[in-house]
Amino acid sequence: MQKNRFTVLQLAVLAMMTALVFVSNYLRVTMPIAIGGNTSFTLANIMCVLSGLLLGPVGGLAAGLGSALYDLTNPLFASECWLTFLTKGAMGLAAGLVMHNAAHREEPTYPRCVSGAVVGCIAYYILYFTKSYFYNGLLVEGLQPAAALATLPLKVPASIFNAAVALVAAPILCMAIRSALKRAHLKLA
Repeated sequence: MQKNRFTVLQLAVLAMMTALVFVSNYLRVTMPIAIGGNTSFTLANIMCVLSGLLLGPVGGLAAGLGSALYDLTNPLFASECWLTFLTKGAMGLAAGLVMHNAAHREEPTYPRCVSGAVVGCIAYYILYFTKSYFYNGLLVEGLQPAAALATLPLKVPASIFNAAVALVAAPILCMAIRSALKRAHLKLA
């Protein structure tokens, strides 16, 4: 019986992806929205999805931890770092589950990477809009349910941009990194 072990390479990539997720969160433009709260254009979603694509489900840890650490360094987001850990972690986890299922059957392909990115983004945005309504809208901002619901469409343009960038960039980066690792005779999954 073969044991699944976490290799030194996987641990190094996990730490590197956590750091890249953390740093990529600084590449953001935050804008206030009319009713309450704010929205951001960010490149962090690329790294969150890429974590899952490279590491499988464990990539959710890098996505969640890197994003939560960023929140702790920014007073605007510090109070919701635990929610960020869960939502961004779910993004990496969902992308990783798609890749994990494929890794045991075949070499990961570009379409599989795109599928993982799509599933990761969908999982994240379901959780993000739920958090925006309940936590940010109702709890933090103290909005009435109808007003909290009215804030959600204002977050759609930034969300579409963030998802589109992640869907384009993360699969390309994944295939390039996997190719480089293969040439170096290193295997992540």
